[in-house]
Amino acid sequence: MPASRRFPLLLIGAFFALYVIWGSTYLAIRIGIETWPPLMMAGVRFTIAGSLLFAFMRWRGVPMPTWKQWKAAGMVGFLLLACGNGAVTLAEHAGVASGVAALAVAVVPLFTLLFGLIWGHRNTRLEWAGIVLGLIGIALLNLGSNLQASPLGAAMVIFAAAAWAFGSVWSRYLPLPAGPMASACEMLIAGAMMLVGSYISGERMTQSPGLSGWLVMAYLVVFGSIVAFSSYMYLLKNVRPAAATSYAYVNPAVAVMLGVLFADEHIGPAEAAAMAVIISAVVLIGLPQWRKRSPVPVQTNS
Repeated sequence: MPASRRFPLLLIGAFFALYVIWGSTYLAIRIGIETWPPLMMAGVRFTIAGSLLFAFMRWRGVPMPTWKQWKAAGMVGFLLLACGNGAVTLAEHAGVASGVAALAVAVVPLFTLLFGLIWGHRNTRLEWAGIVLGLIGIALLNLGSNLQASPLGAAMVIFAAAAWAFGSVWSRYLPLPAGPMASACEMLIAGAMMLVGSYISGERMTQSPGLSGWLVMAYLVVFGSIVAFSSYMYLLKNVRPAAATSYAYVNPAVAVMLGVLFADEHIGPAEAAAMAVIISAVVLIGLPQWRKRSPVPVQTNS
């Protein structure tokens, strides 16, 4: 009997984690940087999450990664987490609204198709149409008051999406550890990189993060990094790839809604139009996946 019939509640819970939890991490980051220095917060988050996941995998009997696997995980962790998530955190610290940051990151599938050309992938006409539509969405997004008010933040969120996409494509050709152990190694190395970057850039804790700061950290570590990732891995084994990667066009809507409700963020007409165009582009690219299981899904950078 298919897993979806035996464990309907588990499937619902996994999709909830992908859609709501990953979508809410942008707001959690926005709240966290009010009491944490941005790079320090991201570094502590991934160091703790990576340590917990690594210890759990070792306890389950997963072998220690080889030196070659550690190096591969380091390169992917640098691109996906240090550059991807780190740049998003810095962008929000620079004033980019959490919903707009999530919307900008939603263009990851577009960059993924473009970088796939380096390794010989050939895009279909439908995929090229999605890429063009997505680029129009990026242009509309930059016309909005949010990114115009923070050009550096705008550059960082686009850079984050590009770095995440390039790392995701490259990771398919690297000798990474199997399963969640790869994610644990990536988080450990990226966390250490961001802590070093935090120290070099002069970030210092001027006061205690307080209860709210630690609660946000706990949420990002447990739910944003461990629970959501485990849910993603479960869905990859039990549903079509296009369903597992549908977070790419659900997360922005969730992040925008939460930002408006709880962070007093405002989305202008240009940004609303950009959301419609970008989500349409991602849906367009994902349509062929519903008819086949071969494409390798792209992970999230929140």
